[in-house]
Amino acid sequence: MDHKISMYLFVSYLAIFTLFFKGFVSSFPSGYNNGYNNGHGYGLTSNLNYRFYDRSCPRLQMIVKSGVRRAFQDDSRIAASLLRLHFHDCFVNGCDGSILLNDSEDFKGEKNARPNRNSVRGFEVIEDIKSEIESSCPLTVSCADIVALAAREAVVLTGGPFWPVPLGRRDSLTASEQAANTNLPSPFEPLENITAKFVTLGLDLKDVVVLSGAHTIGFAQCFVIKHRLFNFKGSGQPDPNLAASSALLSKLKDTCPNVDSSDSKLAALDAASSVKFDNAYYVNLMNNIGLLDSDQTLMTDPTAAALVKSYSENTYLFSRDFAVSMVKMGSIGVMTGSDGVIRAKCGFPG
Repeated sequence: MDHKISMYLFVSYLAIFTLFFKGFVSSFPSGYNNGYNNGHGYGLTSNLNYRFYDRSCPRLQMIVKSGVRRAFQDDSRIAASLLRLHFHDCFVNGCDGSILLNDSEDFKGEKNARPNRNSVRGFEVIEDIKSEIESSCPLTVSCADIVALAAREAVVLTGGPFWPVPLGRRDSLTASEQAANTNLPSPFEPLENITAKFVTLGLDLKDVVVLSGAHTIGFAQCFVIKHRLFNFKGSGQPDPNLAASSALLSKLKDTCPNVDSSDSKLAALDAASSVKFDNAYYVNLMNNIGLLDSDQTLMTDPTAAALVKSYSENTYLFSRDFAVSMVKMGSIGVMTGSDGVIRAKCGFPG
């Protein structure tokens, strides 16, 4: 009898788990097609597949996970860097690994574009993972897919949500410094401009708010925030929002003194938990102490502010919506099938 009851309970739990997992996966469609395309192949597509490499490279996800974990053990900042690398890749001509390409005789790449120069990191981590994958599955896995998987693993390592990553992206043969300078949102831009750049790629205001939550981990260079510490809007005074928190302002001024030599120093985007993926970013915004202009400006729009409030109160809601927006972003302008290439080394097109 006990055996029968145990078997019954096991089968019941298995059925419940199957239904839950099926529902969980259905929250992350293999792509997203809102009918938008701007004529350049951008926008969101539906040609990716969660099980794309199941047969051709079955160890892929384990290799990426191990590679990211090793890098994180050596440098905890790398988690935020890998997440940012994926974002900066997708926003310039789609998620095609173009940000990884070195300059060549044919083009000036994205690495040295203004938003990326001396800022974007993680290239060596992706190249090391790619080298290991090539040993196991030669010319099979794209660099673009490695970047997407590495971003997910970086979030999970820092305590954030896991989400299934649809795969099958192909790599580009070229990159564009000009497109990077134009397409990537700036921390100094007003919310309307940032939102417009998201909308151009098939995303929306909710995605702006959700993906900005990535700033719950990582650091910013001091030159990005010094005007808020010493000369907000030409006043010669700190931003009143930051000044209201004297302890935080004092700490930031110590980290980023008002001298040119401090421009490249680093300040934590979320001082309380810079390597923990949580909802503290939104709590900071509610307290008017978001570090970047582009962070605190979310509170100037009623719809965005309402989302910020919801996420500040509900970590699960933020984690769920972040995962969904990451899948949407990871589907921007992807090349699949016979388009593009599979690079042998991520820094070179051939």
